[in-house]
Amino acid sequence: MAKFDDMVVGAELPTLTVPVTVALVNGGAMATRDYFPGHHDLQAARELGSAHIFMNILTTNGLVQRFIDDWSGPKARMRDLKIKLGAPNYPGDTMTITGTVTEKRDADRTVQVTLKGVNSMGNHVTGTVRVSLP
Repeated sequence: MAKFDDMVVGAELPTLTVPVTVALVNGGAMATRDYFPGHHDLQAARELGSAHIFMNILTTNGLVQRFIDDWSGPKARMRDLKIKLGAPNYPGDTMTITGTVTEKRDADRTVQVTLKGVNSMGNHVTGTVRVSLP
């Protein structure tokens, strides 16, 4: 569990490795009620010019939140999350999420984490998260 008083700018978070599977892509899309065919139907995805079905942004968002929650613990509170998608996440690939504490604010006891999730094609997700720590 991360503690505010122990945080230093430059601290690296533990890496999260996520195998991207058909079940993860389909399940994430269904759980978020995203019925866009590119997340479920291989033929439809290929007709869109995609190599395979691809992960939706809400699943990516959830994985980023998991990455932060695993590090920060149950007493932390996520205050702000800003992410940008890049390369698609296709089944059969792996996404590795890394992050670094890039700012510490004493006034509100928050830290900012800059993160990226990388797969074999490059950055799938980049962004920042602000977290209140105990």
